[in-house]
Amino acid sequence: MTRVRQALSFLLLAPAVIPLVYISGVVYPYLTPKTFLLQGFGILALAAFVYLALLGQPFFYKRLRAPATWIPALLLLIAYVASLFGIDFYRSFWGIFGRGDGLLTLSVITTFFYLILLSADHPFLERLAKTVVVVAGVVAAVAVLQWATAAFGGKAAFLPPVSGRIGSTLGNAAFLAGYLGMALFVALVVLRDSSGIWRRICKVAAVLSVLAIIFAATRGTILALLAAGTVALAFAAWRGGGQMKRYARYGLMTLVVLAGLFFMFRTDLSHSSFEPVKRIASISFSDATVSSRLFVWSHILEESLQRPLAGYGAEHIAQLFDKVYDPDQILEQWFDRSHNAFLDYFAQYGIFGLIFYLLFIGAFVTYAFRLYRREEGGLMNYGFLFLLLILTYAVQNFFVFDTPVSLWLLYALFAFLVVILSDTPATRLSARLPPAVPTVVSALVALLIVPAVVLPLYANILLTRGYLLHMVDVAAANTYFERGLALNTYADLEYGYQAYDMYTARQAVAFTGKDRVAAYEYALSLLTANFERYPYDARTATYLGHVLDLAPPEVAVDDTFDEQVLSRATELSPLRAQVWYMTANISLRKADRLARNDPRRETYYREAIAVLEDYAQKAASLAVPRYTLATLYYKLGDTMTAKKWADEAYPLYRGPDLEAARPAITYYLATEDWRHAARFLADVVEQDPSDYDTLYDLAKVTYLAGDPAAALRIVAELRIKDPAILPTDQNFLSVITAYERSQK
Repeated sequence: MTRVRQALSFLLLAPAVIPLVYISGVVYPYLTPKTFLLQGFGILALAAFVYLALLGQPFFYKRLRAPATWIPALLLLIAYVASLFGIDFYRSFWGIFGRGDGLLTLSVITTFFYLILLSADHPFLERLAKTVVVVAGVVAAVAVLQWATAAFGGKAAFLPPVSGRIGSTLGNAAFLAGYLGMALFVALVVLRDSSGIWRRICKVAAVLSVLAIIFAATRGTILALLAAGTVALAFAAWRGGGQMKRYARYGLMTLVVLAGLFFMFRTDLSHSSFEPVKRIASISFSDATVSSRLFVWSHILEESLQRPLAGYGAEHIAQLFDKVYDPDQILEQWFDRSHNAFLDYFAQYGIFGLIFYLLFIGAFVTYAFRLYRREEGGLMNYGFLFLLLILTYAVQNFFVFDTPVSLWLLYALFAFLVVILSDTPATRLSARLPPAVPTVVSALVALLIVPAVVLPLYANILLTRGYLLHMVDVAAANTYFERGLALNTYADLEYGYQAYDMYTARQAVAFTGKDRVAAYEYALSLLTANFERYPYDARTATYLGHVLDLAPPEVAVDDTFDEQVLSRATELSPLRAQVWYMTANISLRKADRLARNDPRRETYYREAIAVLEDYAQKAASLAVPRYTLATLYYKLGDTMTAKKWADEAYPLYRGPDLEAARPAITYYLATEDWRHAARFLADVVEQDPSDYDTLYDLAKVTYLAGDPAAALRIVAELRIKDPAILPTDQNFLSVITAYERSQK
């Protein structure tokens, strides 16, 4: 029994270590291992608690008399009720495979809250806080090392790979900053009364956390810390002692001056080479990211108000995003969060979900204030530090959203506050049970780890193995996928997304013959199954339409089914450009099957044109459909209408934009408008400098546009980077060589 009690204590501390976990060899190596471990630890901790409680071991049950302790349970209940009446309870329960932020994870985090509340004593709280400090320090140190190696152009093999902004062991800059923004104040709490080695550890962890947040350049957390810092300075200037009060006032004055200088030189700072300063200075309504977020917030709020009481259920924000998606207003293709935690709670769980989320934050504030009043006020007052923590959390969550790691930390810290302010004794359950009952019940609880963790983890591993083989052995890759799907886990949607990516991005390009057919047929069958099972998922419908659009030439496509797929995709996401283009392609494919002199070709071209003209009216500020229409009209010989569409498209182009540049190039090359063709070819090269075929085309078009000197400079560059490409056009090579000799 003592060992079970020790195991329970370990399992309750274990989630604090999860931020360090990064496991390669699985899909989403930064996220899914953390979620699986959190769920596994939670199930085992519950099993250990049930065993001990049913055996009559004492726990702090009377702590549940505090009304605030019921808020997490009521919030969870509201989440379940909303999801039962939402879009799809199955998807709500399991969540998205990448993060696993479904009802299951929320249930586990809520369970951790109650297990800590019922079993924690003050030594446990001290161990918990110190564990968070050490882990946060290591996570922050990894982030700082990532930034340093990237800044000096190096790459350390022992560090997690960096893609974009630094993410340390959490893999995402926003996730990293959100976690460290909370852990920073835990370090300050431990620092206050620590000494010796622990004092040094806390100082180092706090400094590294601040540096990591700055280097991650996550504007929400930086603004949250600035707000917390301003509150701290104002508090010290008001309530601090003599010297501290004076320094705090100087600090506030300095802050005001720096803020003024920042706004005066904001335009210059927005071009700074230091990413954090650049991102903060670029905040404006015209900034692409900001305008995109504002568009998402306003439109998802509008959709949420259609179901203000019930909400749409957990993990169904993606469906709202798809409905309001506008390629001219939104940078991201697919979204499963609004990037505002308060709006997320409202959209998913309705007004009652938002109210209880706010009540949770309010209860945290109330307990922190009670802790503040227990001792003399000051910057390092425990309660004041917790108040700054919840302020930072609330401000940053206005711009981001919780991950399982950060949400667990919030719940654990709320339990920390309740426990530290509680003086109730431990008691035992009065019921007497046969000795076998605790063992059987505990074992049944522990067995939940199989469907919740073991099977999804194995499905992830099989998915990874199939993915690694998809360019080597198509049959073996498909076999691994079949084995993974046979486990009947919630990974099926993710399998479909990955099969789509494998086929459209690589297999359709690299393979021919039976290998391409096998890859196509498997992707088609998998996405078709998901299309039927998840009729609300626009992503699956769009991906299925794209796979059909890229069918091997020897495979006959069912155009009726294709039209059905794309019709649903359009219904779920009316302005998604790819769907309209693929709908037009159905008619174009029919035209391509006919002889060039067949009069029916023009009929099919007109059908495609009608589709694109409809979309051009809906997407009034996009250049792509207009350039595509210009190309189609030019093929029909209607040069006047083609020019009208091209002239309308040109002022709408906001380059560099590959999606718009490619049809523009096709049109301008066909019409021999070399000057405009050169402009768009240059944009393509700017986006991909290693595309030497396009670079060579740019040289030719630049020459035809009347700038042989610029063409010669490009040829000189190609002689160094890819000399083998030059003889592929002997006529141009002869002309440019003659020009080169004439200049000597």
